[in-house]
Amino acid sequence: MEIICPNCSSKDIGKIGVNQFYCWNCFIEMSLLDGVIHTHQVEEDGSLSSLDDLFDESDRRFTM
Repeated sequence: MEIICPNCSSKDIGKIGVNQFYCWNCFIEMSLLDGVIHTHQVEEDGSLSSLDDLFDESDRRFTM
């Protein structure tokens, strides 16, 4: 499974959990749910802020 970051188009993606990934290029966290990549920014306190509103759902659609 190769995920491409919807933010920076990098393929330098690491797996950090079940259906959870991290882009080492632009430092965002992604989760895959029902074929859609959900993007999150990791805040200083460790919480996640959604970045989904920055991308069209068609850009976040993942197909194998």
